[in-house]
Amino acid sequence: MNQLFVDRTEELAFLEEKYKENRAQLIVIYGRRRIGKTELLLKFVENKNYIYFLCEKTSPQLNILKMARKMAEYLGKKSFARIQFADWEDLFREFLEWKTGDEKVVIILDEFPYLIEIDKGVVSVFQKIWDEYLSKRTDIVLILCGSSIGMMETDVLGYKSPLYGRRTGQWKVTELKLPYIKSFVPSYTFTELLYLYGALGGVPAYLCKLDPKLKVFENIEKLFLRKGAELYEEAENLLRQELREPRNYKLILEALAEGKRRISEIANTTGLDKAAVSRYMDTLELLDIVSYETPVLEKPKTKKRLYYIKDNYFNFWFRYIYPNKDLIEEKRGKIVLEEIIADYNNYMSIVFEKIAKDFVLKISLPIKIHKIGRHWWKTSKGESLEIDLLGFNKNKKEYIIVEVKWSRLKFSDVKRIYKALINKATKLNISGKLYYCIIAKEIENKDSISGAISNVLLFDLKDLEKVYFSQKQL
Repeated sequence: MNQLFVDRTEELAFLEEKYKENRAQLIVIYGRRRIGKTELLLKFVENKNYIYFLCEKTSPQLNILKMARKMAEYLGKKSFARIQFADWEDLFREFLEWKTGDEKVVIILDEFPYLIEIDKGVVSVFQKIWDEYLSKRTDIVLILCGSSIGMMETDVLGYKSPLYGRRTGQWKVTELKLPYIKSFVPSYTFTELLYLYGALGGVPAYLCKLDPKLKVFENIEKLFLRKGAELYEEAENLLRQELREPRNYKLILEALAEGKRRISEIANTTGLDKAAVSRYMDTLELLDIVSYETPVLEKPKTKKRLYYIKDNYFNFWFRYIYPNKDLIEEKRGKIVLEEIIADYNNYMSIVFEKIAKDFVLKISLPIKIHKIGRHWWKTSKGESLEIDLLGFNKNKKEYIIVEVKWSRLKFSDVKRIYKALINKATKLNISGKLYYCIIAKEIENKDSISGAISNVLLFDLKDLEKVYFSQKQL
């Protein structure tokens, strides 16, 4: 297994800044499972005094007992662990009395939601610990970490939480950025990295499982397409850990993977009523698995929503693995692999649109983009039209209209797409300066085409690679 710690420069800088402040710290770190929170925190405290405790779903007293042993180890006094502590408050109060000197110590409670599950009142207890003891100490950094995003955002950070307003910092840990995936598979080309990103996203725990000597689809076969493979049942396990009714959530995610994007379509496909689908969708949004987009020119509260699976791993799993579990169980994963290879460019067209949006925001353009996203609408004649990416500035005086293609374009293709973009812009009925842009997997003789059609910006994977790996502005 390829064990690496990469990126996280922003997260580490944030934690270091908080650590250096001359005041007590209550920091909340959270994010989905396997995202690398524990590795981040252990990297942060590498050369610091710290106490790391992984909470357990056992009992309050057993957790207190094990935390006391960790504290005793830090204090260098075994007798501390032999004290019978009544509760968490008693434990922390006694620890602070035993602690001598002004040296700063970082106390990490990992998977804090486990304590909440076994004792709902524990949050109020930690409120008292903070208010009466820790908030007065400049030598304590308390970090509460958790994978249950729902519980962390409601029970710890929420308005009704006893700890509300007390945290001195918070950070939601997200996936690694695209360029850092190369650290796990250094020999991969940029195209291969994108293929890999489409299946695994930027989840460090999954990327660590890659064999850099294998090709993309060989790694996919090894990790997904065999019973007992490391990522074969991962999606189901994550849903079971987080949700009470995983079956209904799986139905919804499968519908989304099939291209059903509206609540009504998902309800018809799954047999669930619309109200239930909306509730389930809210939960999946909270878990960072699902998101939605609205027409970028519509008002913020518009009900025109198209849902999609935000997490690449879940999107890949529900598109290819879940519908083919019977074949994998029958040791016929090769058939599934052939299906994946045959369809993968269709799948990558969806993934590439997200990458293209990020790319547009990174590069230098004729306009300053304040908002960008997909736009769809119906003309006065009832014609349904869609623009992959529409960006504009705050005054809406300048627009950039973007077509994204995961394909190889010739001059004739570029002319056809450019003409279609102009036609859409005309029917969109917007006034102001318009710019056009095409982002493709490959554009033949791109420089020559740019000379022939001067009013369209052209980019392909070579341009994306320059920006992502050389920090070069285009």
